[in-house]
Amino acid sequence: MRALLVRGMLVGLAAALLAYVVAWFAGEPQVAAAISIEETRAAATGEAAEPELVSRTVQETAGLLTALLVYGAALGGFFSIAYAFAHGRLGALGARATALVVASAGFVAVYVTPVLKYPPNPPAVGNPDTIGRRTALHFTMILIALLAAAVAAYAGRALSPRLGGWNATLAGIAVYAVLVGVSYALLPRINEVSGDFPADTLWWFRVASFGVQFVLWAAIGLLFGGLTERSLRQGARAGARAHPAATA
Repeated sequence: MRALLVRGMLVGLAAALLAYVVAWFAGEPQVAAAISIEETRAAATGEAAEPELVSRTVQETAGLLTALLVYGAALGGFFSIAYAFAHGRLGALGARATALVVASAGFVAVYVTPVLKYPPNPPAVGNPDTIGRRTALHFTMILIALLAAAVAAYAGRALSPRLGGWNATLAGIAVYAVLVGVSYALLPRINEVSGDFPADTLWWFRVASFGVQFVLWAAIGLLFGGLTERSLRQGARAGARAHPAATA
């Protein structure tokens, strides 16, 4: 487990570097455009500009990179724990396939599902007074999605002997969709985007956010699976050399 945890954190750091490239080229231009809109509005209404505690140059370089590296390392660590739990419980899937399944499930539960209910907004969008409530609702949706994924996985495994692997998987997906759908209906809606905010800036900001997370999860799944499979092969060859009679 220790080796998996270290591997997951290192892979998370590498994935964060790739995600930073996407954030820099695709996300930062939209953030800059949104900040420009915010400053124009403040100037038009005569509002005093808030003091800039950290310069934009630092925010989009060292600040963004540091945040992604910390997030990537933590995500890689949690991913390794999830992989350790899933390994050997997904039929005959090998290390690469298991890692991709875990990464896909994590991407859907941790990012896609909450974001469909509470999509990210760039600066100049949203009421600063409600940021605490919006953050709490977003993390609540993440928790619900993870619990729904756990229930769906349990239901799929329980139904597998009766329905077969394929039908049980479909049943698990249906359980997840129902639980998430009920949560969507019960949780409050939040729409604080003003009608005069450019739709293309909002759209491309959200596309960039999706791209950053997709690259992060995909890189973790692919790199972790490849490294783990190579480690397992090396361990198998070492075992064969140590006990040649067992393989004769």
